[in-house]
Amino acid sequence: MATDLAQGFAQQIIATKQTFAPLDQIYLTNLIYRLVGEENLTVAQLPDEILTTAANLVTAAVKNQKIADTVSDREILEAQLTDLFTPTPTAINETFWQYYQISPKTATDYFFNLSQANDYIKTKAIAKNISYKTPTEYGDLEITVNLSRPEKDPKAIAAAKSVPETNYPKCQLCLENEGYTGRANYPARANHRVIRLRLSGESWGLQYSPYAYFSEHCIFLSAKHEPMHIDQKTFTKLFEIVKLFPDYFVGSNADLPIVGGSMLTHDHYQGGRHDFPMAKAALRQTFTLPAYPEIQAGIVDWPMSVIRLQSQDIEALINCSTHILKVWQTYSDPTVTVFGVVDGVLHHTITPIVRQKAGQYTIDLVLRDNQTSKAHPLGIFHPHEDVQHIKKENIGLIEVMGRAILPARLKTELQEVARYLLDQPNTMKAYHQVWADALKAQHTFTTENVETILNQEVGLVFKRVLEDAGVFKNDATGRSAFERFLKVI
Repeated sequence: MATDLAQGFAQQIIATKQTFAPLDQIYLTNLIYRLVGEENLTVAQLPDEILTTAANLVTAAVKNQKIADTVSDREILEAQLTDLFTPTPTAINETFWQYYQISPKTATDYFFNLSQANDYIKTKAIAKNISYKTPTEYGDLEITVNLSRPEKDPKAIAAAKSVPETNYPKCQLCLENEGYTGRANYPARANHRVIRLRLSGESWGLQYSPYAYFSEHCIFLSAKHEPMHIDQKTFTKLFEIVKLFPDYFVGSNADLPIVGGSMLTHDHYQGGRHDFPMAKAALRQTFTLPAYPEIQAGIVDWPMSVIRLQSQDIEALINCSTHILKVWQTYSDPTVTVFGVVDGVLHHTITPIVRQKAGQYTIDLVLRDNQTSKAHPLGIFHPHEDVQHIKKENIGLIEVMGRAILPARLKTELQEVARYLLDQPNTMKAYHQVWADALKAQHTFTTENVETILNQEVGLVFKRVLEDAGVFKNDATGRSAFERFLKVI
């Protein structure tokens, strides 16, 4: 029996018991007609999945000329349709904090599952990502090629040029994104919701990342649109978060260009339910801090320069972290090209990561330096030129912890590298040539082993990327320099 998609979608929305009741069915159906049109809606059978029905309605809307056939217009309409079965911010926040009384995990499970069910978290797109592990002397590094974000098509790019300039929302992390329709040059957020919470007396929000890089990848964002900054208040808020959500780790990108993340204009942190390689790494050595006898301290056996502090005393950890930050900000060691301040410009900061287990709190302090030079114009402690064919972008919080977020271009580019390694016709990019020739000299490639070896070698390049970003190298000179810094703190 033929079914009208709009009527069927209205029934599916009511069945979720999230937003509309049976009495609303006619009103809801007419609302859907308003969005997608009334033609091209007859199907032999209604899809079982509500998100599939929504996708079919978007296709019908294109046929009905209600929207243009562009990625942005499709995403905007899809978010408007899924918003119909997404509870209001008030309802979601009330439910979240009711569940929180049962347990923090019960609350985050509720919000995470809802964010998947309404397709705010792009589960199907995320599944396209390439992901594997590479064994190294530092443990298994996690390699991902990010294929989840849709490519902008030419129509969307052209349409974006004609969109009037606007300062609303100020950025993609502002609270004003909650329920925002979107436009050709700005993502759809009609189905977006934020959990409100208080950190150190300030208004903050919790949301999940639509294109998650790991399990339950979430973002804690300030209600104020103000720049990223690392200071004592930062450490305090990070510990407050892991007290609120003990199953999650939380960390902050650095607050300086080159060594920071991609969103330095809005103060925010990232967290989630994932054990990163750096968290699993052992200590290379331990040391004592006489002013903080309650803290166990050590250097993490990791390609970047990481100090790990552990204690049950949160206040001591905050004070000690603040002390190390302040010392590091002005610290210089010319023997290893480390300069905290040059011509009045600050070059040093920290990438902090906090987690807890059974009342024992851990903070990893990753030392960062954003200097540039003629030899390394993109950054002395940034992926160097010989590895930028794989990774050229900033090394942010996630990569610091051992999970590579590699660009989508590598999917097809590495296929061409594989053909080159097998002496097959190829269109390999010239910037892979030196690396590919070195691989040819090291390995004997066959059609059976080329992908495995290539994946391993990409992982080893990522290890080199992290080593480039380390301010004190893991060699005799670097270890001695690290020891000198420890004496200062």
